[in-house]
Amino acid sequence: MPSTRRPRSELRKDYIQDKYVLIAPRRAGRPYTVRRPERDGRRDARECALCPEEIDQEKALLTVGPRSDWRIKVVSNRFPAVSVDNPRAYGVQEVVIETPHPERQLDDLPVSAVVELLEAYAARTVELTEDPRIQYILIFKNDGGRAGASIAHSHSQIFATDFIPPHLLDKSKKTFEYKLHHGTCPYCDVIGQESRGPRLVHEDDQIVVFTPYASMHNYELWILPRRHLDNITALNGQERKSWAKALKRALRAIGDLGLPYNYYFHQIIYDQDQHLYMKITPRGSVWAGVEIGSGIIINPIPPEKAATYYRRFFR
Repeated sequence: MPSTRRPRSELRKDYIQDKYVLIAPRRAGRPYTVRRPERDGRRDARECALCPEEIDQEKALLTVGPRSDWRIKVVSNRFPAVSVDNPRAYGVQEVVIETPHPERQLDDLPVSAVVELLEAYAARTVELTEDPRIQYILIFKNDGGRAGASIAHSHSQIFATDFIPPHLLDKSKKTFEYKLHHGTCPYCDVIGQESRGPRLVHEDDQIVVFTPYASMHNYELWILPRRHLDNITALNGQERKSWAKALKRALRAIGDLGLPYNYYFHQIIYDQDQHLYMKITPRGSVWAGVEIGSGIIINPIPPEKAATYYRRFFR
């Protein structure tokens, strides 16, 4: 009879940085007596801070579509942690309202709307880099309370500051060392490595989608352009369309799992040799004592298994 025993744990290292993950399939079977993380499907439109009747009173930083019938709107964050009038915490925070309809989520929207969202991210990136003090731009989305979302209406955010987070400085250093040693971009090499094998989810002439070797999150997924592009403004029309299709399918797959999620990508302004990539991180488990104490992440879902699940949505 075939064995029903789960594979043993395996310690894996990140492609570039000194980050370690224990892929531990046996942990998936442990008992739960508390509520598991899940996506909150309830959308209460009675108190909608991002609906047109509320937001149209504010000055928009960017509007996609007619002013009276907009499709995407970017506004300043009402509760920023950083601001341009605070020299001790200098920066900008913006909210990208992805649709005027509070009952729709990003994966409900057509591909053309997701393309427009990527174009809006690019337009705001161009605008923010006009400020010579801005060194770092993070574009991200929180979906679900466990992922940090405080408003149900579908939106993402832009966070720009005059300092670069230390872990990204470390990554830039290690990336540069890799290039000196190998003569190639590590993420271009990762594309070549992951374009074949059990973690590949989808590829076309423009992008590659895969579950990373040392996935820190259950069902973590990356999207990378094949071209060596350093920021989102460099994507061409075909790349944006391929990216939008992949993102929509990935979010639909995560929605079927019932999980909250984050997605994000980093842009370091004065590093023009980065390789742009988006991380999509479903929040299927809570980091506890081992993760917080040791910095070693335990992930009970092998990325190879996650890739098998995602491929169903890319057929």
